[in-house]
Amino acid sequence: MKIGFVSLGCPKNLVDSEVMMGILEARGHQLTSDPADAEALVVNTCSFIDPAKQESIDTILEMAEYKKTGRARRLVVAGCLVERYRNELRDQIPEIDAVLGTNELEEIVAHCEGGEFEAAGAKASPYLYHDLTPRRLASPRHMAYIKVNEGCDHPCTFCIIPKFRGSFRSRRFESVVREAEGLFEGGVREINLIGQDTTAYGEDLGVKDGLPALLDRLARIEQAGWIRFLYAYPNRVSQRLLDTIAEHDQICSYIDIPLQHASANVLKRMKRGASGDVFLRLVERMRKTVPGIGIRTTFIVGFPGETDADFEELCQFVEAAEFDRVGVFGYSDDDQSASYELDAKVPAGVIYRRRRRLMAIQRKISRRRNRALVGQRFRILVKGPSAETDLLWEGRLETQAEEIDGTTYITDVDGEMPRPGDFGEILITRAGDYDLFGTLERIEARRELLPVQTAEPALLPVLQ
Repeated sequence: MKIGFVSLGCPKNLVDSEVMMGILEARGHQLTSDPADAEALVVNTCSFIDPAKQESIDTILEMAEYKKTGRARRLVVAGCLVERYRNELRDQIPEIDAVLGTNELEEIVAHCEGGEFEAAGAKASPYLYHDLTPRRLASPRHMAYIKVNEGCDHPCTFCIIPKFRGSFRSRRFESVVREAEGLFEGGVREINLIGQDTTAYGEDLGVKDGLPALLDRLARIEQAGWIRFLYAYPNRVSQRLLDTIAEHDQICSYIDIPLQHASANVLKRMKRGASGDVFLRLVERMRKTVPGIGIRTTFIVGFPGETDADFEELCQFVEAAEFDRVGVFGYSDDDQSASYELDAKVPAGVIYRRRRRLMAIQRKISRRRNRALVGQRFRILVKGPSAETDLLWEGRLETQAEEIDGTTYITDVDGEMPRPGDFGEILITRAGDYDLFGTLERIEARRELLPVQTAEPALLPVLQ
């Protein structure tokens, strides 16, 4: 069969899609990026916040049309939306032929081929792929994600991930190392370690300082390129972890650490603890240990009980911390989260204004920090020609993670033209609020890319 995939949401969801695609290819099926040509269509959904849920529904309906206008005989819906609305999806969208949750990835073959429905609401055993699991990479040609753990044990009141993904569980150390070795040997230049909380890696296996130990081992792979990890939990950023980042050039000087707020009052209601003062000391320690480290964080504004004073405290904290990157989410009142039962809900209009104000504060900070980089040289990973114009190429510094951070645009090349996946040295000549611009002065030694990644795109275009 020819099968088309749409993957929505975060990189963790993308890895799930890659696993399902790999399992299907191992079965002998063919992936297609043309939905009109697909005999089966799979939509891997996200339901993190209301806009994500709406995008998932819209995409399902869009793909359902190909059962009328294309060759599609099967429409399979997977992922987090299924965990929430398994029965409702079937009832309200009759074009759906099968659903499977986040722990049922191995059932994808039967569902695409026309197997029987699983029992409605059946509780699948916790699932986590390993290095021998078939996987079809769908990330940009130069990089790949590795999921090192799954599930979460944190009690954050705004989050419903533990209900969908289950309790925290880590992959075996050598399984992760073998997968990384294979990716680097095949030509991948950057690996991103992901999980609900990567800093807790190995705790369930009785491994102390599991993430620092893993990073140290990965950095010693002979052909290692860049290594970064995402989704750090604040109270697990140990000194050993920071020392490990500082020790190895292969480990990106970058940390993604969602803090969610700075007011002790709000953090307590979120069941996260700490305070802005605690976080400022942590930021100071990170910058002292790893000079030049890029720090990204996210915040939720409008959480139930967030007062004007709480929000002002958050604004002052952001101005004091001067993060390189900040994402701001307006609180989404999910009826399956513990925060749904909290009192003192913040009106939607107030949430909107607070989000805009905090982003305006960060915009000035980002602009100032970017301008300080003009005239300096940095190592860059070339992504390829810009999608916006043929006159520019795109790349990223080690302080810029794929998709979630700004882009470094190559405006001029002093020497031979780069190829996607090349490492080089760039002179920053101009800075925008979020993006950088510069001249590529040198290209490092090149390596071939994975042959499987030179085939046609694995994923269908996402609904715009």
